[in-house]
Amino acid sequence: MKKSFIATLALTLVLALTGCGNGDAADPAQDVKSEGVMTYAEYEAAALDTQVVIEAYVQAKQSWWENQATVYAQDKEGAYFLYNMACSEEDYAKLTTGTKIKVTGYKAEWSGEVEIIDATFEIMEGNYVASARDVTSLLGTDDLIKHQNEFVSFKGMTVEDAGNGSAFMYNWDGSGEEGSDLYFNVSLNGNTYTFTVESYLCGADTEVYQAVKALEIGQTVDMEGFLYWYNGVNPHITSVTVK
Repeated sequence: MKKSFIATLALTLVLALTGCGNGDAADPAQDVKSEGVMTYAEYEAAALDTQVVIEAYVQAKQSWWENQATVYAQDKEGAYFLYNMACSEEDYAKLTTGTKIKVTGYKAEWSGEVEIIDATFEIMEGNYVASARDVTSLLGTDDLIKHQNEFVSFKGMTVEDAGNGSAFMYNWDGSGEEGSDLYFNVSLNGNTYTFTVESYLCGADTEVYQAVKALEIGQTVDMEGFLYWYNGVNPHITSVTVK
């Protein structure tokens, strides 16, 4: 489930596909915060609905619409979901993977997903692309949420029935069609989790979208994606490999 499911933007969003492949890790030479910029710990401790100022690196662009961009960003301390950040189409093109940005906005929460809203940004010097953190062992634990919005991996999980006799369904309730979000269930150690291919992040023409459509119940898979939250863990998957 996502905000965009409720909104009416689906037919006109510009898809950003840069988040649908694997990036190479590259540590920045320096990651010193500018004056007045929060560390991730300070951001994490900030109360909801208060102003926050962070610096981070673009990891994927989800969408652009009416001069607003939705972006996954991360630094070496933690990750951020920047929802509907003010952004011209020209500047959106500049937000390539790894680009450093300074963001000023307000900390908010939506169904468990902590995000930054009503934000503006400026591009800074620096570049960093995060490697996927393996969080497989954290599934089902209280520590998993500490990595919310990070680029992560899950390994050795089993594909389960999505609830319709198939390995996936369109939208969370099966109401969609080609081009809609894909929802699929995977299990580990007897526990089942619902993962998503967010169509605004990785559309129907991407490798991961087609890979999920080709899954079969009982297959073992490794996956990468962003640790999104919706009333519990609901990762936005960007790659799937059948073992």
